[in-house]
Amino acid sequence: MPFYHKLGDIPHKRHTQFRKPDGSLYSEQLFGTIGFDGMSTNSYHVHRPTQVKEIRKQYSVKPEIAKENNMQSYRFRGFQIKPEKDYLESRKAVLTNSDCTIILAAPQERTQDYFYKNTDADELIFVHKGTGKLRTHLGNLDFKYGDYLLIPRGVIYKIDFDTDDNRLFIVESRRPIYTPKRYRNYFGQLLEHSPFCERDLRQPYELETNDEKGEFLIKVKKQDDIFEMVYASHPFDVVGYDGYNYPYAFSIHDFEPITGRIHQPPPVHQTFETDAFVICSFVPRKYDYHPLSIPAPYNHSNIDSDEVLYYVDGDFMSRTDVEAGHISLHPAGIPHGPHPGTAEKSIGKEGTEELAVMVDTFKPLMVCKDAMAIADESYYQSWLDH
Repeated sequence: MPFYHKLGDIPHKRHTQFRKPDGSLYSEQLFGTIGFDGMSTNSYHVHRPTQVKEIRKQYSVKPEIAKENNMQSYRFRGFQIKPEKDYLESRKAVLTNSDCTIILAAPQERTQDYFYKNTDADELIFVHKGTGKLRTHLGNLDFKYGDYLLIPRGVIYKIDFDTDDNRLFIVESRRPIYTPKRYRNYFGQLLEHSPFCERDLRQPYELETNDEKGEFLIKVKKQDDIFEMVYASHPFDVVGYDGYNYPYAFSIHDFEPITGRIHQPPPVHQTFETDAFVICSFVPRKYDYHPLSIPAPYNHSNIDSDEVLYYVDGDFMSRTDVEAGHISLHPAGIPHGPHPGTAEKSIGKEGTEELAVMVDTFKPLMVCKDAMAIADESYYQSWLDH
């Protein structure tokens, strides 16, 4: 759960006069979710944020489904997704359901001639490769390898990359994304047993306040369509805001793993949650220290959730022939576990250097056409004894 943040200049009271140096009023905007019941931010704009000059075109970006009802375990070779110059064109949906869409992207250029706003979903962008700056109407954040960028729905943003070698793992969530409830007290503060705390969450640190009129293209996503809308003033014209609804960053390298004498279940790795899926971070950590412990995970049945594991870096102890950028999909209803020989091989080892992101969904995931193009069709047979 984000906490209170203030950036720039704001008046003493909400919904009161706040005037520019020339005596005219700044335009106040309440930017919130879940009606008036969710997290919100009050922002103050140089110009009215409502001035649409033109709607140029509308086109679909709905994921194309290859397998609607899937019971096959897959491995997808994520780095085989081809780079694209344009940021939005680079986003390839690989798995989807009614709650979320999992996307791979390899953009080569910054969003130069347009701004982007996703009104369907919160976006959680994991930066596997690349550095740069996330620029938003609520301030900017620098990013690097290992960063999660949490962009609430409705935030207008651009991304500036430092080079053309970028790899992103993106989760679009049609539910708000929060930090896990069990790590917070009833005031929302992260507790002592949490694997991270507020110090680890990086808030926007600079505002771009543009007093500029003209034609500004914003590509707005709504119900899986993109609307190209031309606004009459620069969308980054905020002089100040305060509240709880804003983008923030968290590095997977700041996640402090929870370990024990015997193997700990995946929820100890949980980093974010919604009411429809969870996201976990697997990071370098000490192995279990019971004298008879088996560090490799035990076989388990995903009866109620699909498991997606995105491999980032390191040595993946429970898998053979897995590389950075690979994605494994283990669908609900069938058991899965360590590959043959890896449980015995893990005994006696003291730690792991693996780095991975896991998404567990409570509804089945459909496999998209872009995923089948990079799929290992024989992966489901990799547990057979040879």
